[in-house]
Amino acid sequence: MRFGVLGPLHAQVTGREVRLDGPRRAKMLAALLVDANHLVTMERLVAVMWDGKVPATAVRQVQDAVSGLRGNLAESGAPRSLISTRRGGYQINLAPDQLDLLEFEHERDRAERQNAPFETAAALRRALACWRGNALVGVSSRVLESDAARLNEKRAATRKLCLSVELDLGRHREVIEELTALLREYPYDEHVAEHLMVALYRCRRQSEALQVYERLRRKLAGELGVDPAAPLRALHQRILVADPSLLSPVPASGAPDTRPEGIGTAATTPLMAMPVRQLPLHIPDFVGRADALAQVARLLDGSGVDRTPVIVVVGGPGVGKSCLVTHAARLASDSFPDGQLYLNLAGTSDAPRDPALMLAETLRAFGVAGSAIPNGVSERAALYRSLLADRRMLVVLDDAGHADQVLPLLPGADGCAVLITSRTLLTHLPGARHIDLDVLSPAEAQEMFTGIVGQRRVEQEPAEADAILDCCGNLPLAIRIASAKLTGRPAWPLRVLRERIEDESRRLAELRIGDLSVRASVELSLRLLPADAVRALGLLGLLGAHTLPGWIVGPLLDRPDADEVLDTLVDASLVRLTATDAIGQPRYRLHDLIRTCAVEVAARLPAADTREAMVRVLSTWLDLAGRATDRLPAGLLVGEPGSAPRRSLPDTLVDRLTADPVGWFDAERHTLLGAVKLAADWGLDELAWELAAGTVTYYDHRCLYQDWEHGHRLALDAAETAGNARGTSVLLRGLGQLHIYQDEYDEANRALESSAKLCKDTGDRRGEALSVAMLSTISRVQGRYGEAADRVAQALATAVAEGDRHLEAQLSCSMAVMQLMHGELDAAEAWFDKALRQAEALDDAHRMAVVLRRYSRLHHQRGNPDEALRCLRQALATFQEIADERCAAYTLLEVGRVYAGRHDRDRAGPALERAADIFHRHGDRHDEAACWQLIGDLDATAGALDLAGRHHERALQLWQAIGDMDRMKALAPPSSP
Repeated sequence: MRFGVLGPLHAQVTGREVRLDGPRRAKMLAALLVDANHLVTMERLVAVMWDGKVPATAVRQVQDAVSGLRGNLAESGAPRSLISTRRGGYQINLAPDQLDLLEFEHERDRAERQNAPFETAAALRRALACWRGNALVGVSSRVLESDAARLNEKRAATRKLCLSVELDLGRHREVIEELTALLREYPYDEHVAEHLMVALYRCRRQSEALQVYERLRRKLAGELGVDPAAPLRALHQRILVADPSLLSPVPASGAPDTRPEGIGTAATTPLMAMPVRQLPLHIPDFVGRADALAQVARLLDGSGVDRTPVIVVVGGPGVGKSCLVTHAARLASDSFPDGQLYLNLAGTSDAPRDPALMLAETLRAFGVAGSAIPNGVSERAALYRSLLADRRMLVVLDDAGHADQVLPLLPGADGCAVLITSRTLLTHLPGARHIDLDVLSPAEAQEMFTGIVGQRRVEQEPAEADAILDCCGNLPLAIRIASAKLTGRPAWPLRVLRERIEDESRRLAELRIGDLSVRASVELSLRLLPADAVRALGLLGLLGAHTLPGWIVGPLLDRPDADEVLDTLVDASLVRLTATDAIGQPRYRLHDLIRTCAVEVAARLPAADTREAMVRVLSTWLDLAGRATDRLPAGLLVGEPGSAPRRSLPDTLVDRLTADPVGWFDAERHTLLGAVKLAADWGLDELAWELAAGTVTYYDHRCLYQDWEHGHRLALDAAETAGNARGTSVLLRGLGQLHIYQDEYDEANRALESSAKLCKDTGDRRGEALSVAMLSTISRVQGRYGEAADRVAQALATAVAEGDRHLEAQLSCSMAVMQLMHGELDAAEAWFDKALRQAEALDDAHRMAVVLRRYSRLHHQRGNPDEALRCLRQALATFQEIADERCAAYTLLEVGRVYAGRHDRDRAGPALERAADIFHRHGDRHDEAACWQLIGDLDATAGALDLAGRHHERALQLWQAIGDMDRMKALAPPSSP
């Protein structure tokens, strides 16, 4: 038996892979393996199985999953006793050589016991060899993700320790490459930088060692506002003066004196983002193209005289441009260690993608979120180029329509390169080298055809195979379609297909290069499909250029057993399986050319039937979004449901899809925005606004402000055009909250006042209360405390009258805050206690944490910092458990305030810096400024005037950006007399 968690989950018994039926059994196995040879409690297994609300039958379902897992293992030859039942849970018992994690820990322990550095290094290398990639890749569970992060940190710590020991053994030449890669992964780690500088210096590469220091110094100063630590600065000085003592490593007779991190201790440096790896799936039947691949490789070669940073592969439709570029990008990936970006520009579609939206998508991949993403395309392009300035990345831009679509996406860094596919020459791209891609050579076409159809069938009828390829004109798309027919019909002799396509009326003129030829190839495939598959393809074409989950064909055709139809389309190469998403769904996509033909097919269907199909699909998306939202932490931005229809998939499928609700929303982000646009385009205004509003809780949780606004604007146009007052009021309220997050208070005020008026006119009292409550936030932030209190009281009275207990709990807390701001501490305490009781009665952990966070200020004002910190620790634990980063940041800000009140700079500073980092990533300039101002005040009190000046300057710049004149005046340096 051999099991593995240090990489993708792996289970092998008697030399065969164990079949795990479904993600739940995989989670159970992963949870048991992570704690192998120890009891895993039922409580932990329940937490592993459900990230959100736990069903009443949770224990039984865990028992069923473990029983099923035992059966899977037994089928492969493992004893059923391998997983033993213990009081309170289960335990799997394995020897060290049966589980990579146990073997890794064994070798780490052996390294710790060694007295000689050679043996220490060897043991550490054996430990690292146990890893196959990041831990538990593909297993979706927040609990297990935390375990995976812990294990990955152990791996990183082991790598750093191993390289440190080997450096002290005099292996400086051998460790340079690995240290360089490690520093890219952990760019702020001064220990790694120190070891790399020493290794380079010992290899007589003094200038490169100094460059390592200078890059790190600039990064620390520019992004964190700090200087390198004293040991690194001292090493820099020693290298500057060519200190000869640095050339001698620690004698090999003893163990190293200094280690960056002890064995068993996790790295103190936070995990940095992994390199971006966005290339599509490899095409297994890619053949030939040796000359084109060699030309691309030569132009990408950083050391070659012919290097060109922008390469455009040009050719007709179906010629294989995308396959070539993807293959070439994979071959060149080692030369671009910082990752590969991939963007489909959809230049040949009816709606080419907007460079501004693509830049926003790319910036998010680099960790830029919320309103930190600039509004204009020029500003986004400038930030994009800045982020790539010190990186070596390969950018693949697929299906470019024209040069203007490409120009904003070109990086300016010397270390980057761009591969572009296009049907036309992009002559306006400066310095671009064009590669003209033609059809396959006869030998390549034969190899491709034989690889798909099979050697035996081709050898039986070689003349028929040659005739088929001749009719296909060696065009890759045509060969793929013809070969798919034969593969799906193993009883056919090749003669049957040859006879069909030799007849020009059946072969259709598409077997030539050009748009007409490609369309004819698709029509040939359509005539061989059953009627329901043709109808499904036409309807799929109307859903836009998104990857789609397989379940969508069922609502389109209004039948539960649509998998066979989808399989027919996949077998015909008309629908492509592109990937499996993070929650385990296969994703399907129509090639743009095929989708264009599919839209033409849909135009021949009865208009009423087509509209009904669109309603079925959109109402299914609406139901799924609602049920996924129900599993997220409670939010108050979504109003009561409207009158849009809701169509449910089978409960077992819904439970599987939404078991990880955030993961489901992540997987369907772009598709849901497409659904809003589809509803708006079809004039389905009720569906449009409900779909847009139904994603707000997720957008709020993830701080996806661009998606939030884009969807709301699309739906708002549809609602206003249709005179839909209810939908308009909900969407305006959502936009108002978004403007508050972005410090755009005038726009927020206008949107919320309009929303409140519409709610009042239509009798939507709950909606009116929500809008008025949000208006109170604006009043409070802008210092109109009396107005804020009145608005809270008005909204609270409505919530009580309407019996809305969730809103009442929120507004009771808001009332407590208002009393606190007026110095009415006893009244504030009464309101806080009431809000806490209400949240507890609702079993709303998130609301309880919010109340505790705000309650802490009352304790702080009463001179009871210990109680304030107790409340904050409890709140912070809840926010971290549900991954609510923004609320966690607010809590850290309060922690910093309490410690600042104690003049405890050592505890206040780290909390405030963590909060400022989160606020910065989410674009919350107001609260980020508050953090830096408080840090600067602490620095000034401690006498660190230079630091205080820098931190106050950061705060001042943010206050200026917001336009807060009072804060600007308070921080502005005194004018000269």
